[in-house]
Amino acid sequence: MSDETHERGMEVRRQVLGDEHVDQAIRATTELTADFQSFITRYAWGEIWTRPGLDRKTRSCITLTALVALNRPEELEMHLRAALRNGVTPEEIREVLLHCAVYCGVPAANGAFAIARRVLEESAEARE
Repeated sequence: MSDETHERGMEVRRQVLGDEHVDQAIRATTELTADFQSFITRYAWGEIWTRPGLDRKTRSCITLTALVALNRPEELEMHLRAALRNGVTPEEIREVLLHCAVYCGVPAANGAFAIARRVLEESAEARE
């Protein structure tokens, strides 16, 4: 994978997750995690998130669904913020999570709604 793919991945990663999150992840990188950080930057962000077939808003909705299904609350919280940054509205987040209740289970959606409520409240406070 080229340096160009890494650079493109880092640009998209920063646009989707925000500089603060990415800078914190980079600062936390150790010898143990360096290859993993490079991997996700190149493949997830540089190859998948940059593909032309889906817009970022759609990719965010898909990602939220996968994280609910896999019960990954920390990643869900991060990607809820990213979804807002990508133009997913609170109403659309609600619909994604309702859809998840049917296909991923009510307990998974219940936990996701609790996280979403907190993220949306923090986002509203930040805009005030």
